[in-house]
Amino acid sequence: MIVYASRTGNVRAIVQKLGLPAMDLTQINDVDSPFLLFTYTDGLGTIPPIVAQFMQLHHGFCKGIIVSGNRNFGHAFFGRAGDLLASRYQLPLVQKLDLRGTTNNYEAITNYYHAIWKEVQQ
Repeated sequence: MIVYASRTGNVRAIVQKLGLPAMDLTQINDVDSPFLLFTYTDGLGTIPPIVAQFMQLHHGFCKGIIVSGNRNFGHAFFGRAGDLLASRYQLPLVQKLDLRGTTNNYEAITNYYHAIWKEVQQ
């Protein structure tokens, strides 16, 4: 499953395009199975507080980070929430998407998702 946070609807739109099982993290009370986290970057490269709180509680089930950002804020801040989360919890940074991303981003996410779930089922 993909667990996502979307402030403006951008991440939600991408998740819908992916067509993979997904749930808004605001609708989750507890996690007991593996997931990929898909988040946006807040402000100038910070982790959204709701995402930080969620990951403090559930990072043990997370198999990778996907992040959306905006290159207009500069290289140092682009998708930095993903960099910070991946570093803090020693998780792979699966993809950084500029705004709504590209077809190549979507393919990479889908391929990673299927590879992880094959691994989890073995």
